[in-house]
Amino acid sequence: MNTVSFSKMSDGSGADYRMLAEYERDQINALPENILSQLRTLETSLQGYKIHRLEHALQAATRAEREGMDIEWIVAALVHDIGDGLAPLNHSQLAAAIIRPYVRAEVTWVVEMHGLFQMIYYAHHLDLDPNGRDQYKQHPWYNSCVRFCERLDQCSFDPAYDSETLQHFAPLVHEVFSRAPFQPAIVNPE
Repeated sequence: MNTVSFSKMSDGSGADYRMLAEYERDQINALPENILSQLRTLETSLQGYKIHRLEHALQAATRAEREGMDIEWIVAALVHDIGDGLAPLNHSQLAAAIIRPYVRAEVTWVVEMHGLFQMIYYAHHLDLDPNGRDQYKQHPWYNSCVRFCERLDQCSFDPAYDSETLQHFAPLVHEVFSRAPFQPAIVNPE
């Protein structure tokens, strides 16, 4: 593997940065498989539920698909908790950052906010405020996040649910994460 000539970025040459751009393109091209690999790690992340976190993600994505939701919602449901192992206190924001370049703003916002919105179901048991989401009641995507949490997320902890496999969703992951990033027609379709 070639390496750059510099020890400080300010000393880099055009050749250095062209080489790094090529390596970055390789990394970007590998993104769909890296996402699928990271999802597999959810089998051993946060313990205590009746199912592992990957099964939770598969159930959420399966519910989205069975409700006829579009590819962006299905993939968002699949990856919404991908950050559990790396960022347990802000997993929603991590997942949103991962999908932001590839999906419309509404989907990104819902993934980013789902952790706060989910607190309606359990925060009172921990002496926390279950109504933190109320501050966003006037937000145009408030109801989308309520629906996401109600219909896809909070109900997807069922060991008897017949969910699709990760392999089933792999083509959708490839399609979304192979898009050119930050395309205005996708991230802001209005």
